[in-house]
Amino acid sequence: MGHSPVKRNTKNDLFVRAARGERTPLTPIWLMRQAGRTDPEYVKLKDRAGLPLERLFRHPELAAEISLLPRRIGVDAIIFFQDILIPLAPMGAEFVFAPGPVLSERLDADALSRLHIYDVGAELPFVPETFRLIRHSLDHALPVLGFAGAPLTLAMYLIEGQGVGDQADKALSLVAEQPHALRDLLNKLTTLTIDYLKMQIEAGAAAVQLFESLAHLLSADIYREFALPYQQQVFDALKGLAPTILFARKWSDLEMLHASGADILSLGCETTIAGARDRLGRDRILQGNLDNKLLAYGTLVDITDAARGCVISGGQRGHIFNLSHGLLRETPFENVVHLIKVVHETTI
Repeated sequence: MGHSPVKRNTKNDLFVRAARGERTPLTPIWLMRQAGRTDPEYVKLKDRAGLPLERLFRHPELAAEISLLPRRIGVDAIIFFQDILIPLAPMGAEFVFAPGPVLSERLDADALSRLHIYDVGAELPFVPETFRLIRHSLDHALPVLGFAGAPLTLAMYLIEGQGVGDQADKALSLVAEQPHALRDLLNKLTTLTIDYLKMQIEAGAAAVQLFESLAHLLSADIYREFALPYQQQVFDALKGLAPTILFARKWSDLEMLHASGADILSLGCETTIAGARDRLGRDRILQGNLDNKLLAYGTLVDITDAARGCVISGGQRGHIFNLSHGLLRETPFENVVHLIKVVHETTI
């Protein structure tokens, strides 16, 4: 299957308009992890560079080149190539990727308490430089998105010391046994996250997304006490600077998502866009929400039907098409190209 052509030097404002809640002639689409492992051009570039991921993220020229790869298949926004854990290194917690994230030195309770906030501009200069290179290459043709990990998700990675799958026993034990220590850590991470996202907005991010990537491991009580208040602080600090998006993995409590204060809610596949608006209000701006497993394992017919249903559910008004979670490594690239084509061809 050939790649969809993209008009060059033509401003595409579909994402920006949808993020304002406007009706759009087409539903804009971008995909979490769109610049990465499912793209054969990314694999070639990474092999050619010969660098570990933690160095790729800190290499503005290569990170910008990777970020821009999805442009050729017709996405309506570019998200910069980075990992949510990289900003933790200047705090005193550096993750390396082998291939999943692992702390270079494990942190005990005392070490966690010594983690410190820092000047993001001085310590992370590669981030605004990556934005500069991306925006220069795009010449305003597409919006560029920024992102950060949510404070509780970052804290859980720090406590576990490695990538987190379907359990996080150490982190959840700290929640129960040392809630005051956890709150101290969350306060530092909230300050860092606010500073980090403000820097991205100043560098030209058209919108920023907060990833509560480990929400699926939390009880409602833990989410309410240790995730939500810190999300609220982040979004309150960014209010009016740029549109904000909340993604909470497999979190189906729509009212709790709404309470975060995010301008846009990125939904899992537990409900439809129209169904969420029935509960939250017809003008709620939403992102999502095709099942990422369907995209990886489904037939093209199944993907087409689900994508069209999602576009119709969103009504081409205040709806940004995305997945329930990031692209899975095993997702066929031709499925990604097909999805983008179907979304753009489906109109109401």
